[in-house]
Amino acid sequence: MNIFFPLLGYLLGSLPFSVWVTRFVKNVDVRDAGSGHATTTNTIRQAGFGWGALVLFLDIAKGFIPTHLAFQYSGEVWLVALTASASVIGHCWPAFAQFRGGMGLAVAGGSLLSVNPLGFLICLGLLIVLVLTVRHSARASVFAGVLFAPVLWLFQIRDVGFGVAFGAGLVIAVRFLIDWNRKYRELWLDREKKR
Repeated sequence: MNIFFPLLGYLLGSLPFSVWVTRFVKNVDVRDAGSGHATTTNTIRQAGFGWGALVLFLDIAKGFIPTHLAFQYSGEVWLVALTASASVIGHCWPAFAQFRGGMGLAVAGGSLLSVNPLGFLICLGLLIVLVLTVRHSARASVFAGVLFAPVLWLFQIRDVGFGVAFGAGLVIAVRFLIDWNRKYRELWLDREKKR
């Protein structure tokens, strides 16, 4: 049974909702614009805020559901953390979308939310502070992924939430390295100023 939960995590994570939604609404591939990734932000760009909100909810659920099930029916910290990580890996490299997926933040958030809501809020706050400070979403996300678990440790969160933050955070950090040198022109705070 141990392999079931990570496998479920990967398969659910591989459901490319942003690809499906934008194809349904606009008959385009969400990865053909913006950052080139299957993300909520790109869905908003191509299909609007309402559809983007739906994709965000579904992506959070992709992390929440398998991690919650692993937590409820196993309780093994390593297995829950592995399941959360597999969900994020599935979202980033989905089997159902030519292994070209999103960046994993929403899925990681859903995974952490399912086992430790306070830990989720702390990590979300950390990400926001880093984005405001670094002013580059990809670099801020790399730093956040590396720091999620240590920050939770400092806040005395050393339960299964720590394990989830550690595993999912490392996947996030690795995934966002692809955009380390990217110049943002459309994203909120770190958009490039027009000359």
